[in-house]
Amino acid sequence: MRRFLLAAILAFTGLSTSAVFADGEKAGEFDYYVLALSWSPNWCEIEGDGKRSDQCHPRHDHGWTLHGLWPQFHRGWPSYCRTPEAPPRRSDTAEMADIMGSPGLAWHQWKKHGTCSGLRATDYLALSRSAYESINRPAIFRKLQRSVTLPANLVEQAFLQANQEFDKDSVTVTCRDHHIQEVRLCLSRDMQPVPCGRDVIRDCSLKDAIFTPVR
Repeated sequence: MRRFLLAAILAFTGLSTSAVFADGEKAGEFDYYVLALSWSPNWCEIEGDGKRSDQCHPRHDHGWTLHGLWPQFHRGWPSYCRTPEAPPRRSDTAEMADIMGSPGLAWHQWKKHGTCSGLRATDYLALSRSAYESINRPAIFRKLQRSVTLPANLVEQAFLQANQEFDKDSVTVTCRDHHIQEVRLCLSRDMQPVPCGRDVIRDCSLKDAIFTPVR
């Protein structure tokens, strides 16, 4: 199965839901986390190059980057929560650039999502890094030499094969502007795989999603 999947990826070488969210909720009140991994070359193709983001500079070779670790309800999510915790220092967010692409994204993720975790800023960033590093990111995608089109479900299958503690209800793939956008993995508050909520689990159904190689 593994050999077939890798061959299929090379051979072939997004989602609309009604969202419920709340600003200003009390910190620490949520059901589970969504760990969002973004394929950096596609993000650069869609919008990063236009923003002249340093993340997209040729000196970098970002693949799957950490978009964020998001506290989530079983339906909907909290954001911009009320918290007594101080924001992260510049040095704290700068240290996240190696896996997030930029300090600015780390700051934004704390402000929008980290404040809802109930954790101190440094602990939230540390947990985000730990969650990111716990996921096996399939190496096959870094071996592509050119842009390809492939069924979005092959990306999900590759992650499930590389992370067998997850099942299909705990992983979803999203698309944007006909590109593979993100892989989202659902985790309990103690970082164990859990089923995603109904507003998270719907997968991209494209059969010809674009996948841009690492530059």
